[in-house]
Amino acid sequence: MRLFIAVKLKPELHDLIRSVQSDFRRQGVRGNYSPAENLHITLAFIGEYGDPDTVADAMERVSFAPFTLTMDRIGCFGDLWWTGLSDSPELQNLVRALRRALADAGIPFDKKKFKAHITFLRRAAAYGRIEPPAVQPVSMTVEKISLMRSDRGKKGMIYTEIASVSAI
Repeated sequence: MRLFIAVKLKPELHDLIRSVQSDFRRQGVRGNYSPAENLHITLAFIGEYGDPDTVADAMERVSFAPFTLTMDRIGCFGDLWWTGLSDSPELQNLVRALRRALADAGIPFDKKKFKAHITFLRRAAAYGRIEPPAVQPVSMTVEKISLMRSDRGKKGMIYTEIASVSAI
């Protein structure tokens, strides 16, 4: 079972990202656009792991208060495009606490440095230079985190929430 822990997006952020994707399509940018239902912020990528209950138990040991995230820019890593989030000490603290809880439970996870972003396009290709649109900052309140399962479907990845933990 391929697992990850994420923040699912509120409609305000979905709407902005869908608008950005539309702008890229108008420019003729081809690639694998993330469907709205797959947009999220990955907090910890676990990968293949057969015991989601142990992961959910580790998540429950992490408490956090609701906090605000603001999406305020667009960027890329090669041919992967993303929307970026302004610095959030609360998000950084949550990620550290989650990773500590996973490590304490002996659950393997990707330990690369956390960079808060939302992937909206993979394998981008264009005939000319891609001009990302300017974005007005949009905020959302994080009130829960979700344990997600990732399955390969006929038309791409399907993400299913299998557990969640709410803020206190």
